[in-house]
Amino acid sequence: MTNDTEVDMKDVELTEMEQEKQPMTEGEAANNHSISPVSKENGFVKVKIPEEETKFTGLSKEELMKVAGTAGWVKVRWVLLILFWLGWVGMLAGAIAIIIQAPRCKPLPEMNWWNYGPLYQIGDVNSFTASSKLKGVTEKLQVMDELKVKGLIIGPIHVSSADEPEKLDLTAIAEEAGNLTQFKEVITAAHRRGISVVLDLTPNYKGKEPWFANTVRTVLKLESALEHWLKEGVDGFLFYGVDKVFTAAPSLWNDVRILIHNRTERVLIGVTNQSSPDEIDAMLNKTGVDLLLTGALRSTSAMDIANTVDYLYSAYGQTRLAWNIGGRIAGHLASLVGRAKVKLNQLLLLTLPGTPVFNYGDEIGLQDDEGTKNPVMVWGEKNTEAENTFKFFKSVSEKRSKERSLQHGEYLPLFNSTSAMAYVRSWDQNERYLIALNWNTTETVTLELKHAEIPERATVVLSTTDDQNGDVLKLAQLVVKPEQGLMLKFPYTP
Repeated sequence: MTNDTEVDMKDVELTEMEQEKQPMTEGEAANNHSISPVSKENGFVKVKIPEEETKFTGLSKEELMKVAGTAGWVKVRWVLLILFWLGWVGMLAGAIAIIIQAPRCKPLPEMNWWNYGPLYQIGDVNSFTASSKLKGVTEKLQVMDELKVKGLIIGPIHVSSADEPEKLDLTAIAEEAGNLTQFKEVITAAHRRGISVVLDLTPNYKGKEPWFANTVRTVLKLESALEHWLKEGVDGFLFYGVDKVFTAAPSLWNDVRILIHNRTERVLIGVTNQSSPDEIDAMLNKTGVDLLLTGALRSTSAMDIANTVDYLYSAYGQTRLAWNIGGRIAGHLASLVGRAKVKLNQLLLLTLPGTPVFNYGDEIGLQDDEGTKNPVMVWGEKNTEAENTFKFFKSVSEKRSKERSLQHGEYLPLFNSTSAMAYVRSWDQNERYLIALNWNTTETVTLELKHAEIPERATVVLSTTDDQNGDVLKLAQLVVKPEQGLMLKFPYTP
């Protein structure tokens, strides 16, 4: 019996399994889907339990109030509040400590427009513009802008005849120079580029002496002329022979100075042949000019140049100092120092503390023609040497316009001898610049530069010999080639 029962049970299981294997009809499938939550699969019964939605509810207001009032929770709240305020006060104290300990930025010095870049002297407008008169000056302003020139010194362009005071007209423009309309166009276009215009109003510029014999009468005419040109937008005036006019008519000259200085941002520039530091110092004090062009840097001794710079910088700082070598009467830089030293002297003028003043063409090494100090300016395609000189001038002038250390930084002399000098320009936390110059035509010099304000090494920024740029040099053994000038830089270290 047992055997029969086992057989029957096997038959039932097999029958059910076979039924499972049979394909389901559409009706059965529909019926099976409708039979939920119970379903069969391979002989096993699965029961699906519908999910119930679970709701979470927070504490009620009454329950919260009960908890909030407990001693433990009050203690926790106080601890968190105290920690918050301690953290806030700590951060505030840290911020204050950082501000106090951080080095403070030095306030910028008070400067005028003529302290920010080079002045460019155009004594003869026709030589400068190839006989285009004042109109040609307007056409060349873009080049002046590229050279970072801050002021043009134009003229004299007024009507005058050599040693004939009766023919003097300080308010009229000489026909050979142009006309008032052209001059006003120069002023407008220059101002648009941020370039100021200074008028050379030296009365007897065609004569042997800059002033006529009757200086008093000329100065009386001068006051009305100054008023006239100031109304036309001129930014300042330059006069040769200021020592003579001050001596001959001190009170009248003082009136002239006051008239100009009563106008905002108007410059008064004087020119003298004096070259010793003592004489220049006395002339600056007596005449009251803002800038004085002199012969101080025409010395062939680097030691004399260094001593003059030290003396005048100590006496006046840099806003009253102007540095020039050439000029309308003195001639061009290349003729005064030689072509080989043009870039060296460009570097000197553009990096000394004060306002550099150049004659037109000094940026390309233009030389005086025989018998004249007004050679024709070379425009357009230049020879290789002139092009190289122009690029060097532009590079140094651009660097001066961007770097505070070069623009108004302090001056620190490091070394001087009869043929070489070195100095540093620095301002606050800005990058420092070291200038090394060797005037010797044949001998290399090795400078042993050691000072608390300089590091052991510095990087070459510019070289007049167009090599070594980017080289890192040891300052205790700084080699400077003949007629070479170097500009090096090093960072500020607290």
